[in-house]
Amino acid sequence: MKNNNMAPPVYGVIAAFAAVYVIWGSTYLGIRYAVESIPPFLMAGTRNLAAGLLLFAFARVRGGGTPSRIEWRDAAVTGGLLLTVGNGGVSYAEQVVPSGVTALLAALVPLWMVLFDWLRPHGVRPRPLVAVGLLVGFTGVALLARGPGNHSGPIHGWGVWVVMASSMSWALGSIFGRGAHKPASPLLGVAMQMIAGGGLLLGLAFARGEASQFSFERVTLLSAGAWLYLIVAGSLVGYTCYVWLLHATTPARVATYAYVNPFIAVLLGCTIGRETFSQVLLVAGALVILAVALIVRGGVRQAPATAPSEEVG
Repeated sequence: MKNNNMAPPVYGVIAAFAAVYVIWGSTYLGIRYAVESIPPFLMAGTRNLAAGLLLFAFARVRGGGTPSRIEWRDAAVTGGLLLTVGNGGVSYAEQVVPSGVTALLAALVPLWMVLFDWLRPHGVRPRPLVAVGLLVGFTGVALLARGPGNHSGPIHGWGVWVVMASSMSWALGSIFGRGAHKPASPLLGVAMQMIAGGGLLLGLAFARGEASQFSFERVTLLSAGAWLYLIVAGSLVGYTCYVWLLHATTPARVATYAYVNPFIAVLLGCTIGRETFSQVLLVAGALVILAVALIVRGGVRQAPATAPSEEVG
């Protein structure tokens, strides 16, 4: 008789963690390259819709049932908060904000989740360790907001605020998703969110006139390659590994992506992406990663791991 309680293979867990750490950390640089010649909301919309449709077909072939109307409704709300505002905002902001700085700002999703969880009716008061993490995190954000941006120019203030709003929206979407109606198949649920969020992003792109601004002749090979990478690696491989890890190990261990992804993103941005590296970025980055570690460890029993900020990247 087959034992359904067998532990997952160690090498499989290690490979899945490596994929989530490296791939999701690299998506910020991928977004920066993609929006160089593709309008941001059009890029994010087509990317998420394409990935969602592929993942939806895969999940249905593997036995996922037919989603109900209420499941589609909740997927639209969750996808709108996570992907339309969260991922779309990051794509828009990376026109002026370096990918490494964006990743550090977006990494503070756990901070906003703790605050929103506290401020809601009958909310959960942060523990002392989490409160310290909040203070450290806000200090890191203040440093990032006044640090250098792409090349030698300053970060555009609006770009920083857009990333902040995106991470707040991702936190709200994560909180809403806890109690949302979802299909039994986790992959099917993720696909529905991608389809809904991608559709809303395309609607926003058309409303802003991005379709008329787009031209295949202007799309560089680098942007096209980055767009494909975001679909295949960032959305399909990354999300699949993440969902599998939630069942293969503990949420607390999976949540470690929250402070590994920013490190990977800054490393890639300052090497391959040739973004400015400064003492301010080093100190602010260390503060943000420390803050996320404190919040995740101090509030581990308050909230499960959530889909990352890439995808606020």
